[in-house]
Amino acid sequence: MTELGTGIGWRPEIAEAVERLPGVDWVEVVAENVCADHVPASLLRLRERGVTVVPHGVSLGLGGAGRPDEARLARLAATATALGAPLVTEHIAFVRAGGPLTASPAMEAGHLLPVPRTREALDVLCENVRIAQEALPVPLALENVAALFSWPGDELTEGRFLAELVDRTGVRLLIDVANLHTNRLNRGDDPVEALAALPVEALAYVHVAGGVERDGVWHDTHAHPVPPQVLDLLSELVSRAAPPGVLLERDDDFPPEDELAAELAAIRERVAAAGTPRRPAGTRREVAATTRRDPRHGAAEDARHGPAEDPRRGPAEDPRRKAVAAAPERVRERLGLAQAALLSALVAGTPAPEGFDGARLRLQGRALARKRAGIVAKLAPELPELLGEDYREAFVAYARARPMPGGYRQDALAFARHLLDAGRPGDGRARRRLYLWWAERSGPRPPGRAARLVHAARAALVG
Repeated sequence: MTELGTGIGWRPEIAEAVERLPGVDWVEVVAENVCADHVPASLLRLRERGVTVVPHGVSLGLGGAGRPDEARLARLAATATALGAPLVTEHIAFVRAGGPLTASPAMEAGHLLPVPRTREALDVLCENVRIAQEALPVPLALENVAALFSWPGDELTEGRFLAELVDRTGVRLLIDVANLHTNRLNRGDDPVEALAALPVEALAYVHVAGGVERDGVWHDTHAHPVPPQVLDLLSELVSRAAPPGVLLERDDDFPPEDELAAELAAIRERVAAAGTPRRPAGTRREVAATTRRDPRHGAAEDARHGPAEDPRRGPAEDPRRKAVAAAPERVRERLGLAQAALLSALVAGTPAPEGFDGARLRLQGRALARKRAGIVAKLAPELPELLGEDYREAFVAYARARPMPGGYRQDALAFARHLLDAGRPGDGRARRRLYLWWAERSGPRPPGRAARLVHAARAALVG
């Protein structure tokens, strides 16, 4: 395993602070926010100082019913190469549903949603992971996600699901202890039980982050201080295995530099205080804790023995890992239909699928709409400027029944068009400004002089 040390999530808003923070051994960057041919100067300076940079993807959707998108994989691979990264990370989640597989409209979640912990979903995930591993130039590690709801009919605990995923694919794990804390409060999961079942030889690194409780639900915001309960779970994990790296995540409401430094110091203290772990990471676990006999995948093998580690896939290959079978199309179709029904309930206002907690899905749907509103406000600040205090309420009402049309840029344009079609804003001057804003951005390229004149004439008629 690559030894990383203590790190922090690099974000443009805190780039200068990250460069000044003492004792930062490595940083993690959202892969989709970096272009391989235009790496931010701050990251280049960090690399020159010997700071490791790891790309963290959020859009592959390896837990989805469809196979990984080749273009997304190629972009992630190019980013890893440009950054000289020792590994790349993604999530055990689905982020889109629908499309040709289900003969239904394609939908984007704009969020990491949990996969069902069933044998069939695991079959699909394993095949998708192997496709990704073949396309990437460095090892892949996958992160457990936070969730507000559970799938009905789960067949495996989270710890067992992760253990079998590693056993069948050799993928590494990024364990987010803040997500374990979230799932304890929101779903009643036992984080200690999950940690006990983890194959620690596959541990790549650990995430630590903050959140907040609202109306009895814990929200994994990455915008609040790290609570003691999350640090306690870090201590529990470190007492079991020495992680190659631990990283502090912060994505919004960035605190002063000294507060970031204090949180990093608290993380270092917890790691140092744990002492010698019961099972050092990188060593093989007892076979009884990591394997089980499954007639579909062959007999469990002794995880303590096997060939040398594959430099791309991590833990050593065994016959089962080489023989991850393609998930039958009927299995992908069943998973696709289930995920499409769930996502439609979350982003299009359709009824909750049978077996789901409708109240929890409504809560998750509102959270997704608020998240979209926040991202669109950053991407298109003119919209909240034009609407003022009415922006968030108007956007959430729009988003609750309308899936994302594509990316967030398209979302902003669709919202603007929705407002115009409804005769909003009520002020004619603001409505004309909104029309011009929409018209200038809705084409494939910036409008020329003639087009601007046409738009100006049409804007004069709006309202």
